[in-house]
Amino acid sequence: MQVILIQDIDNLGAANELVNVKNGYARNYLIPGKFAVEANAANKKQLDERMKVQAKKEAAMLAEINKVITVLKESPIKIGAKTGTSGKIFGSVTSLQIARAIRDQKGYEIDRKRITLPDEVKELGTYKATIDFGNGNNTEVEFEVIGE
Repeated sequence: MQVILIQDIDNLGAANELVNVKNGYARNYLIPGKFAVEANAANKKQLDERMKVQAKKEAAMLAEINKVITVLKESPIKIGAKTGTSGKIFGSVTSLQIARAIRDQKGYEIDRKRITLPDEVKELGTYKATIDFGNGNNTEVEFEVIGE
């Protein structure tokens, strides 16, 4: 029996996927548990419409991500830090400070968990951080640590 999965099922398939299963599995577990619907003509048509809408949303999201990437690459982000006499900063620069600097200087809200620093940043200078936007979209952003 062919069914359309409503949500991801381990070892079976992903949401909005058309799969073949045994009749009993579909009628006794998948359909009553609202994990899948029967793959009739009406449900296949709804699936096609959902896929078109999802494709449009993904295209719009990709365009927005590309816009953010171009803005982030225009100029380095400046992060102020308190320094000692030798040029070393007190503490280190964190992804939270970078996220706040991006919000303040570029106007985009980026979750600090998506920002990856290569090493600990404990001195003044220019560094690069990686921002992962998901779905394989990531970019390197340059930031400069300056003394306050």
